[in-house]
Amino acid sequence: MRKNDRRPPARLQAGNYAIEFSIVFVILFTMLYAIVCYAIFFTVRFSLQNAAEDGARAALAYQTTWPNRKTAAETLTRARVPSWLTIASDGVVAKRCQIKANGQSDCDSPTCGAVWEARCQVVVTITATQLRSLLPPLPPFAVPDTIVGQASMLLDGRTQ
Repeated sequence: MRKNDRRPPARLQAGNYAIEFSIVFVILFTMLYAIVCYAIFFTVRFSLQNAAEDGARAALAYQTTWPNRKTAAETLTRARVPSWLTIASDGVVAKRCQIKANGQSDCDSPTCGAVWEARCQVVVTITATQLRSLLPPLPPFAVPDTIVGQASMLLDGRTQ
């Protein structure tokens, strides 16, 4: 038997598995962290969207004047934001906008009425900022500055 045909002793490769495992662990942990961060942003966005939609629906329920509709929309939107999401409690705005013939909206000076050409909509917007406070203090990933939930609903024309 020749000397060159022998396999190298097992003890020369004993540390390879530990090195491979450490590299794979870092990659898998990074992927898991990115998935969790992405899921947190989806949850925040979905919560904001649901709160804005509930606020837009509240603007149509039993109010006869625009100030009452606006107050109802903003109050219910703030109430529907989950308690763990305190970063979005101040960014609630309800506006009345006129829909123009070209599809654009005029929110500065809407003239609403019961005819189709003077139709208006209520637009409820809720904004969340300081999104870094939701994530654990690990290496920073690309995090947006703000997340916005917005909903609109056509007004019935009885409110001026």
